[in-house]
Amino acid sequence: MADYAIPNPEGPVLVIGAAGLDILGRLRSEPQANSSNPARIRLAFGGVARNVAENLARLGQEVTLLTAVGEDLIGDQLLQDAGESGVDISQVLRTADYPTGAYIGVVGTRGDMHLAVDDMRIITQVTPVYLEQNYPCFKEASLLLVDTNLSKETLRKAFSLARKARLPVIADPTTSTLTHRLYPYLKRLFMVVPNELEAGLLCDREVAPGKRHMALDAAQHLVAQGVQIAIITMAQMGIVYATSATSGHITAVRTEIVDPTGAGDALTAAVIFGLLNDFPLDDALHLGVSAAAMALRYQGAAIPDLSLDRLYENW
Repeated sequence: MADYAIPNPEGPVLVIGAAGLDILGRLRSEPQANSSNPARIRLAFGGVARNVAENLARLGQEVTLLTAVGEDLIGDQLLQDAGESGVDISQVLRTADYPTGAYIGVVGTRGDMHLAVDDMRIITQVTPVYLEQNYPCFKEASLLLVDTNLSKETLRKAFSLARKARLPVIADPTTSTLTHRLYPYLKRLFMVVPNELEAGLLCDREVAPGKRHMALDAAQHLVAQGVQIAIITMAQMGIVYATSATSGHITAVRTEIVDPTGAGDALTAAVIFGLLNDFPLDDALHLGVSAAAMALRYQGAAIPDLSLDRLYENW
């Protein structure tokens, strides 16, 4: 690996977290309260962990997904879709206790998120015991990615098993309401990929939207806390990043926004792919920014025709 040593770079990426159905409505005009609003509505499979796993698989990276889905039609279809994309779903938990997770978002005419709700009760079935039962997946893996939909107890077990298996850990804070679950683990993170709001919460300081110097300070603060690679996403401003040796800013690729969901997950997947395939960090980050731009142009949370060649075309 070009910049960072990973004990087993040939192993699959292990991804643990949420998977479910995304329903997104894009308004056709300014929203009117207390009324039905005309919109374009699309359905696609989502969940941070599932999105990252699918994008990695489409790039040709071996990847194993640990999550829970219901014993329902949506769960059947989600697993079929993930399996056909190349994700190893052999250890995914099926349960009748809860329905497969779901997310509903309402997006404005310019692609900005107005409101979102989710039902991810099923993620409570991803327990420490379930992870312990799947410890062979940890031993075989190259990297572990977790999202913070996992409970505090399950996150603790994931980090414990990763340490036992000498497995570097990447974390996605997922949303501002769950970011606090990463506080105890900053010094143990190989990489973290928050947005500006999540970075501010992780650093206990304000990171105003669009203020590059504030985001860069936050990235450097995260590195000072022990994170090896801190990447802060800034929407149309691109990303800032920091390591113990370097820091910088990469501008976003200008593109039409068809669907704002999944861009950050595509970025994370492409960066992981780059690092595991011996790209220098700066090149891996450019792959990530390219993937984020591609994701914005697709309806859905993953990129169906993702490939290294396509990433280079959009660089």
